[in-house]
Amino acid sequence: MAEASGLSALFWGILTFSLLVVVHEGGHFAAARAFGVKVHEFMVGLPGPALRFHGKKTTYGITAVPLGGYVRIAGMEPGPEDPRIEAALAAVTRAESMNAFELAEALGIEEHDAESLLVTLADWGAVEAMPDEDYTYRSLHPQAAADDPHTLYLAARSQTYRALSFPKRVVVLSAGVVLNLLTAILVFTVVLSVWGYYKETMVVDSVTAASAADKAGIRVGDEIVAFEGEPVTEWRSLVTQIQTHEPGDQVEVTYVRDGKRTTVVATLGAREGTDVALLGLAPGFEQVRPSVFQAFAESFGYIGLTFVAIAGFFNPETFQMSVSNSSSVIGASYIAAQAAETGPVDYAAIVALLSLSLGVINIVPIPPLDGGKVAIEVVERLRGRPLPRNLSLGISVTGALMLFALIGYLMYADVVRFIAG
Repeated sequence: MAEASGLSALFWGILTFSLLVVVHEGGHFAAARAFGVKVHEFMVGLPGPALRFHGKKTTYGITAVPLGGYVRIAGMEPGPEDPRIEAALAAVTRAESMNAFELAEALGIEEHDAESLLVTLADWGAVEAMPDEDYTYRSLHPQAAADDPHTLYLAARSQTYRALSFPKRVVVLSAGVVLNLLTAILVFTVVLSVWGYYKETMVVDSVTAASAADKAGIRVGDEIVAFEGEPVTEWRSLVTQIQTHEPGDQVEVTYVRDGKRTTVVATLGAREGTDVALLGLAPGFEQVRPSVFQAFAESFGYIGLTFVAIAGFFNPETFQMSVSNSSSVIGASYIAAQAAETGPVDYAAIVALLSLSLGVINIVPIPPLDGGKVAIEVVERLRGRPLPRNLSLGISVTGALMLFALIGYLMYADVVRFIAG
């Protein structure tokens, strides 16, 4: 596969991750809308200046930094609901418009609390900021609705995430992951069944000079049939078993040459620059074209492998190996560019793999990932009330710092691998 240039990687990286974001956030968007929840924005890119298109119910757009994306769903603010929200909405609706000072006077509360209430009501879609008057909000409900404050409150709350039952909240939070996985399964099924793929065989295609395998006498054309006395039928399984050992360990490798079965002892080496054990073999490949049903079943195998790969980050024994086998957005952009230059089939496969990875990563129960948000919903369900706002925010910030640290580490490794190297 040809090396991609920096500009090519930038273009294909932005395009690829924009597609993935639309798929992922589209899941959240579709689920929220299906349950009658207001979605303020569906944006591709980081929050900031943007080119916006105003739809009937939602604003769509692309921001100045087209990396990532988000949907802004009404009523997802953390912490318990302010019990004064009903009175606040009734007061603004009765007066038709109010600023924070006026609302504070009407309710006998602090001005900063009144401003927080107005911001929440704006997020619910019950009031909107008046463009020509600073910090003044007008109600989007008729003045007469204030005569029955509780009915008005229920009507405004009904189109928010807060109003959803626990199962529906979980569906909204999980929909992005589900759509990522379904997209990956669909693309894998089409690509595998139509164009097929090249599968690793157990026949040795090359042996690294002076490697453990070379010194043990293993040669090109030998068929590996067992490792440490246990039969092996898949090359990935062989690699996994090798990497459970340390460099310098002696292992038994059994191969067949000209119909004769031979077992040799090899002293494992190390992958350059790491402590990962290495035998020094590369497999041959054969083309396989499965049926649609076989391809569909095999796509689930990719999901399982991705779960195993992600789990490796949380095991101290496999963390270094997981990092060395992974890429950040930088590395993924170079890989996507190389795949696009090879052809549409390769690019489609990479998009499917990245969609699968994005979906599986978001299952991890660490806020602010989707899995973490579901975990918080479960905890709140069990305790019977929302977590305090500051605690919820603190958990999310801690999780974000952990994720940013890992992402930063992977990005540094990718800079060394793809740019500096």
